Amino acid sequence: MDSLIAQAERRLLTPGGLAATDLDRVFSQLMGPSIDAADLYFQHSRSESWLLEEGIVKDGSHSIEQGVGVRAISGEKTGFAYSDEIVMPQLLQASKAARAIAHDGNGAGKPLALNGARQLYPAIDPVDSLPNPDKIALLREVDAYARSRDPRIKQVIVSLAATVDTILIAASDGTLAADVRPLVRMSVQVIAEQNGRREQGHSGGGGRHSYRELMENGRALGFADEAVRQALVNLEAVDAPAGSMTVVLGPGWPGVLLHEAIGHGLEGDFNRKGSSAFAGRIGDRVAAAGVTVVDDGTLANRRGSLSIDDEGTPSECTTLIENGILKGYMQDKLNAGLMGVKSTGNGRRESFTALPMPRMTNTYMLAGQHDPQEIIRSVKRGIYAPNFGGGQVDITNGKFVFSASEAYLIEDGRITRPVKGATLIGSGPEVLNRVSMIGNDLKLDEGVGVCGKDGQSVPVGVGQPTLKIDNMTVGGTAS
Repeated sequence: MDSLIAQAERRLLTPGGLAATDLDRVFSQLMGPSIDAADLYFQHSRSESWLLEEGIVKDGSHSIEQGVGVRAISGEKTGFAYSDEIVMPQLLQASKAARAIAHDGNGAGKPLALNGARQLYPAIDPVDSLPNPDKIALLREVDAYARSRDPRIKQVIVSLAATVDTILIAASDGTLAADVRPLVRMSVQVIAEQNGRREQGHSGGGGRHSYRELMENGRALGFADEAVRQALVNLEAVDAPAGSMTVVLGPGWPGVLLHEAIGHGLEGDFNRKGSSAFAGRIGDRVAAAGVTVVDDGTLANRRGSLSIDDEGTPSECTTLIENGILKGYMQDKLNAGLMGVKSTGNGRRESFTALPMPRMTNTYMLAGQHDPQEIIRSVKRGIYAPNFGGGQVDITNGKFVFSASEAYLIEDGRITRPVKGATLIGSGPEVLNRVSMIGNDLKLDEGVGVCGKDGQSVPVGVGQPTLKIDNMTVGGTAS
């Protein structure tokens, strides 16, 4: 089988009459005495999406995009240009523009050397992993199954999406690296109705593999089961109480709260600029004892994983907080260099049209020692939140507001009635220090996370065990 470099060259360079050996000419124009670093990011992206609503395929789209981004760095100043034509004249023109923005000069970078990173997922095109008639049949099967689960299910929306990105990265530090990144996702949304009341449920999943993994072991139908379960629970929900109380977060997807409330605050650029609540606090206690949080881009086939980041650096498992002590930040090359540390393989970009920046991959809290039922039994009065909807966070102070899409009352150590309209309000640093029990049931999400930052979206993963948080502010709808 071809190496990733060979696949990437054939896909990205050969059609324009180029080879990797031609890129030294580009760096000769990019580099100079005042230019500290430069890189080229080639990308070919093929994607599709399918949407079934009211039993009808209402949308089916297919797109192909390719191009190259050219970056030149001088100190904290960055010059950037891109072209959707991968031919030498456009490469040289983009290089001239990027260098002029950063600073003018003449010179050359280091000779390119192959970066042979390990592969965390198969180099396949998931768009072709299932014939189109079979994709439509899968959508219809999930739709019919969801409706059959309960007569109160009145509406079902099922979607499928797949992307394959082929990237090639060349940098003035000698990096030459490539990756082929498959990604698939299924989403199921249902609306249930009873006595004039309508409620909804969501579920889904995916990862860096083919469509067929979504079909194994009844996984796709399991998404339908979960969406239906959530909708029916919400039909029975009463108004949530408000006030300061104990909150127990369920395992898995509730890790999105940690992602937003503290994850962004641990990205290198915010800390270099001093705008994060965690800036300058390496070695300080920032969380309760037992709290360990990592960002791990090395998990096989996971949605947030990367064999290499978008600067050609192999991803790694970075310990951010260990037993409550802040250990480090997530770094790309630019911010790592300016802070005098090394990149952690967290340089990510949405596409060749955007600059890389420090971003999360799969961010999660490690398991503790407590049985989840023991945690519930320890709560006299509180809220149990196993699923979340949207939220907002201010990274300068870590303050957040999150809405629970599924929540229950905890009364005298038992989970009782479902509640609606519960919002969790607080700050990341405060919540970390109010964690009083950590479950032994670490779980990662099913593979649906999307993270936004500075207008760029990238796929991510989240996770956590069951967590008990004392004295958290809950916004509710009960009078």
